[in-house]
Amino acid sequence: MFGQKQVSRPVADPVATDDASSVIDAITSAIATSSATSPVARGNGADGNETLVRSDLFKTIRNGVFASMNASAAVGKTRDQMKSGVEQLVLGIAEREGLNVTLAEQGQIVGELLNDMFGLGPIEPLLADETITDVLVNGPDQVYVERHGRLELTPYKFRDNTHVISVAQRIAAAVGRRVDESSPMVDARLADGSRVNVVLPPLAIHGASISIRKFSKRNITLHRMAQQGNMSPQMANVLKLASTCRLNIIVSGGTGSGKTTLLNALSHFIGLGERTITIEDAAELQLVQPHVVSLETRPENAEGLGGVAQRDLVRNALRMRPDRIILGETRGAEAFDVLQAMNTGHDGSMTTIHANTPRDGITRLESMVMMANGNLPLMSIRRQIASAVHLIVQIERMRDGMRRVTRITELVGMEGEVIITQDLFTFRYDASAYSEEVKGVYESASVRPAFSARAAYYGLEDALLEAMKP
Repeated sequence: MFGQKQVSRPVADPVATDDASSVIDAITSAIATSSATSPVARGNGADGNETLVRSDLFKTIRNGVFASMNASAAVGKTRDQMKSGVEQLVLGIAEREGLNVTLAEQGQIVGELLNDMFGLGPIEPLLADETITDVLVNGPDQVYVERHGRLELTPYKFRDNTHVISVAQRIAAAVGRRVDESSPMVDARLADGSRVNVVLPPLAIHGASISIRKFSKRNITLHRMAQQGNMSPQMANVLKLASTCRLNIIVSGGTGSGKTTLLNALSHFIGLGERTITIEDAAELQLVQPHVVSLETRPENAEGLGGVAQRDLVRNALRMRPDRIILGETRGAEAFDVLQAMNTGHDGSMTTIHANTPRDGITRLESMVMMANGNLPLMSIRRQIASAVHLIVQIERMRDGMRRVTRITELVGMEGEVIITQDLFTFRYDASAYSEEVKGVYESASVRPAFSARAAYYGLEDALLEAMKP
């Protein structure tokens, strides 16, 4: 926890905002919570081995540092600029109190103090670990991470619940949001793009909860996903052609299945000359094109005013001359406006949806449109879906932690009152080879896709038919 090599990266940093009150609040909060510590503070020393800092030693030095520090002097300074000053304070207090402090303990204590002032406290090293995808804080004494698709309990702890809440409030304040007893839930993001959800007591019974979905620093592409086994090379080629041909695509899957990652990979094939508008609750899409306008929702203030929902942003986006609209997640009344956009010349639009199968995704879309327009007949809704959506890509996180595209399904029209679909690719699980690792094969349906005529319009029909060969 302490003294781990710090990676230079943007975080929810109060100093970076040059806001004096934020710095003072961070240090004041650290002082207020310094009286309680966990029995043993764990961390990695300079040699990479786990070391222990005695809680009484850490408590004494910590209290001395924050008692001696002038909070106003920290305004406008970076973490690196403050490091030498904190080191001098730690050495001075150790000498004054007659404490025997090793170099490893000194490095750990300085790192922890700087994390409290400028970072996210004890979980800061977890955010620097590129093998970790999620950091899950369940109260002060329980911090889990997801690594390689599996959950692990870590030895990192907060001092008490007040410490967790102060970190959560710092995260929210960095993006202009608030979280407290009157508003105990918030969605936010760190400066590096990581997505954060916070739930405070009394809603969170056993202490404040912080859930962080880390921002991936790796540029994930369809090609790389095929290399990793997330899909077959043929599937990657078909999805590349589908995005290039401006098909309207929905990525369907459960929580943590990799929907946003796949959406990012699909967006790489948007033309450089197209104007793209993204709409999200917490901005995390990483489009590489030069002409991108990113919009983010805003929650209501303490008086219940000023909120801007996804549906408001979708409606406004239609007036911004978009070529494509990418909605981070469709989960409510905005589904109606998304379908309207797809049906009115904004081909190539994309979104994600929570559903277990493509057919379930269609049913969920129907339900969400009816939420927005209860007077619309079901047949009319289904015809809109059938004409607006071209492709549903189903992705799943399997029991071995691997994310796999399990189905690519094409909507081909209506027959009576039923939307007709056809699977282009399917992942077939091998039940006879049960083991820790999921076994199976990606199968091509070897059919002619309904969008082959559209591919011909873009000069890509031959490439599409070649990609469909088993």
